[in-house]
Amino acid sequence: MKLFNVYPLFDVTPVKAKDLYVYDDKGTEYLDLYGGHAVISIGHSHPEYVKSVSEQLRQLGFYSNSIQNPLQVELTEKLGVLSGCKDYQLFLCNSGAEANENALKLASFQTKKHKVLAFKNGFHGRTSAAVATTDNHKIVAPINAQQDVVFVEFGDIKATKEAFKIHEFCAVIIETIQGIGGLDETSAQFYKELKTLCTEHNTLYIADEIQCGFGRTGDFFAFQKHGIEPDIISMAKGMGNGFPVGGILIHPNIEGSFGLLGTTFGGNHLACAATLSVLKVIEEEQLLINAKIMATYFKEKAKEIPEIKTIKGRGLMLGLEFENPIAQLRKNLIFKHHVFTGSSKNPNLLRILPPLTIQKKHIDAFFEALKTELKS
Repeated sequence: MKLFNVYPLFDVTPVKAKDLYVYDDKGTEYLDLYGGHAVISIGHSHPEYVKSVSEQLRQLGFYSNSIQNPLQVELTEKLGVLSGCKDYQLFLCNSGAEANENALKLASFQTKKHKVLAFKNGFHGRTSAAVATTDNHKIVAPINAQQDVVFVEFGDIKATKEAFKIHEFCAVIIETIQGIGGLDETSAQFYKELKTLCTEHNTLYIADEIQCGFGRTGDFFAFQKHGIEPDIISMAKGMGNGFPVGGILIHPNIEGSFGLLGTTFGGNHLACAATLSVLKVIEEEQLLINAKIMATYFKEKAKEIPEIKTIKGRGLMLGLEFENPIAQLRKNLIFKHHVFTGSSKNPNLLRILPPLTIQKKHIDAFFEALKTELKS
């Protein structure tokens, strides 16, 4: 048997990691400024994370959602306080795609409608309805294309209003800051007008915070900067610091019923322990504040490099846009300077999604490597 060949792989084999550093099987140290697609939020192998998951594993690793799980209650309360979304309800699952699937399904149940409004360059997952709302025809199979989705330009309120005049939507799904699409964020006015349209047309506003949420931008959720109240908030990635966990926050106006949503593994004991440790570290180490401070420092350093055309993003969800494609630059950063970075749908954009524990010394090391590479 062999692995199904769907991933282009770099010739690097990590065997251990600590905070912002990854070590391969040859003992080479890499600076990780990508965190495995924004997943590593509190640093690799954080002591609190290791302790929490290990202790829970010794007691009980898993049982189904047919029994009481006090960890879910503890997580719900802690998340409500730290996120500022105390009145919302929590449904736990296993991944970002699954979070969006449940969000879209719930919206359809609630409104009795089936069509969805999504935005160009958006990415919401690779499963069923989630991939149908993703603006990438290459990963949408015919079975997914049966979903009824209308795409409009991100930030175009006129086109959005026209779509509402023509169609009946169960939901609008939107990344507050687009991730793989290229780190675009539109105006607060757009998000507010979009929410108003949703309210007027009995359409649920789904804020996809899978990449931009859980403290990545310096706010707990990226939408909070814009003063809106989504009907459903989807989250995953940095939520478990590498442990597979996702979830949706559901507005109190939406009522649950037995069997409406369900999952075998979602909200299991280990997932809850992992997420609780992430929340504890975010709070105790003041990582939301650190994200904003480090973002300011990063942008100041970036302004010193004339080859950088645009600095995009917010908090520690950042991008450096160049005049030319960055594929070779990214490879050289990995193999010559031992720095992990990311790419996006925009071929000229280098993505930076480090752990929220990043410090100035890490940023300095990155820009030293970048300057050296740009001169070569």
